[in-house]
Amino acid sequence: MILDLHLHSERSDDSRAPVEAYLKLLQRKRDERPLDGIVLTEHRQFDPTRDFRDLEDRYGFLILNAAEIETDYGHMLVYGVNQDILARFDFANVRLPAQEVVTEIHRMGGVALPCHPGRPTVGLCVHYENRGPLEGVIAVEALNGGSKKGEDDRVRALMEQYGYAGYGGSDSHLVSFVGTVATEFDRDIRSIDDLVEELRAGRCRAVDFRRRPGAGVPDGAAQRP
Repeated sequence: MILDLHLHSERSDDSRAPVEAYLKLLQRKRDERPLDGIVLTEHRQFDPTRDFRDLEDRYGFLILNAAEIETDYGHMLVYGVNQDILARFDFANVRLPAQEVVTEIHRMGGVALPCHPGRPTVGLCVHYENRGPLEGVIAVEALNGGSKKGEDDRVRALMEQYGYAGYGGSDSHLVSFVGTVATEFDRDIRSIDDLVEELRAGRCRAVDFRRRPGAGVPDGAAQRP
């Protein structure tokens, strides 16, 4: 089962990509990007009323809803958002306390995972260098479709040092980038609860469909032919 765990639709303030346009492109490029679904991670928000069943039936892809939030240790993706989590944390706050986010969201049934850790300022690596590690982190974004040269290499070292599992996401804000990087699971994912269970167990692998010769892949990630 392969899902793009990190992408943004036109609901995010820096994206103009309609959800249906993502699905149309993935349908055309199944041979290059053999995805089974996508997870929308809109910036600083979560809408529990979003319903994608019609699009799922029409295009044959799983569509799940998550969020990207901002903490004092950089950006994190939150899966399994529920009413308790929304009541506890204001997703619009750009300085959420990272340790509380990781600990409390896990306690309330979800999972918070650092994304693009190698990125300056908003990535986990720089904060670990300056402030030390967080407790309870399970996995980090081993491959990010928007990473610049050297950023994913920093993540490789982070994973090796702390034993983190790795997941992948395109971080797409444009339709053309969807599914270029994704996450593979051994188990079928049919719901957000399934996804949270696998991520909390660290049963995930980043996969790269960008077909870049010689591209490095962090430990815990897999390069597709």
